[in-house]
Amino acid sequence: MSQVGKPRVAVVCGGKSAEAEVSRSSGGCVAEALSSTYGDVVTLELGKDIAQRLAEEEADVVFPVLHGPPGEDGTFQGCLEILEIPYVGSGVLASACAMDKIVTKHLLRAQGLPLAKDVVAHRSEGTAQAARQVLDILGSNVVVKPSSQGSAVGVVFVEEASQLEKALEQAFSYDARVLVEERIEGHEITVAILERDGIEALPVIEVRTPAGSWYDYEHRYTPGLSEHVIPAPLPAGQYRRTQEVAGSAFEALGCRDLSRVDFVVPEDGDPIVIEINTLPGMTPTSLYPDAARAAGISFEALVAHLIERALSRAG
Repeated sequence: MSQVGKPRVAVVCGGKSAEAEVSRSSGGCVAEALSSTYGDVVTLELGKDIAQRLAEEEADVVFPVLHGPPGEDGTFQGCLEILEIPYVGSGVLASACAMDKIVTKHLLRAQGLPLAKDVVAHRSEGTAQAARQVLDILGSNVVVKPSSQGSAVGVVFVEEASQLEKALEQAFSYDARVLVEERIEGHEITVAILERDGIEALPVIEVRTPAGSWYDYEHRYTPGLSEHVIPAPLPAGQYRRTQEVAGSAFEALGCRDLSRVDFVVPEDGDPIVIEINTLPGMTPTSLYPDAARAAGISFEALVAHLIERALSRAG
C-alpha cells in the first residue's frame, strides 16, 4: 500500500500479441484516468519478468489492459492468481473460454443463445479439404476467423468459392483451428456489460463504417473511419433483446466486472452473437468507454469502479 493510504495500481499492457500496440494505447488511457483517483499508478509491459516487476513495484492491484493472447486468454490471470494479486476482469476460465471463439460458441449454444451456423476447420486437414467441407455445409458466402484472435485480426469475408482456400490459409497462419460462419447481413451492434448492482447492460451501440467496408482492424483504431451511434436505432424489441442476450452470454461464460458482446442484428429476428470481449479496448476510438459515457459514467469513474471491485476481492 502506498504511503498516502491508497493502493498502488499496476496497469499491465503490451506483450507479444498481434494487438500489442492497441493494448499499449488502451493502457496509456487507463493509467492516465486512474491517476486522477489514485496517486500511485505504474504502467508495466507484459513480459517474462512481469512477476518480478509486480513484486518490485509492490503492486496492490492490477488492471490488465491486454488484447489477444497472451494476456486476455487467462494466462496472465493465472499468474496473478498464483501471486495472489487482485485484478480487474474475468478470471482464468472465463478469459480462456471467451478468447476461444469455438469454445465460446459451444457454451452459448448450450444456453440456447442465437448464433450463426458454422464449421470448424483444422489445419491438419489441409486447406483444400477444409474448403470442400465449408462449401458443402455453408456455401461460399462466409466469414473466416482464427479461433483465438481479437480486433478482427485474420478475419476474412468470403463471397466466392475461389477465395475460400486463401482465406483459410491466412487464418491458419494464426491458429490451428479456424471458425467459419455463415455470413449474416445486418447492423453491427455491440453491448457493453458492467457489473455494478448486478449485471448491467449499458446503452446499445451501432457501429457504422463507409459503404463497402466493415469494422476491421483499420476501421476500429483509425479516428474518423467508424461512427458509433448511441443509442442504436433498433426497434424497441430488438434493442431490449440485444441487452438481454448480452447479459446471458456474460453469465454463460462466467465473466466478471466487464465485457463487450458483439452482434449482427438482421432486419427481423434475433440478434446473432458474434463474440465476447472480456477486456474491451479502452482507446480514444473504443466502444466500451463510449457506452459508459452514454450511461452517465465518466472514463475516470469507470476505471476507478473496476479497481474498487478488484480490491474488494483481495484476500
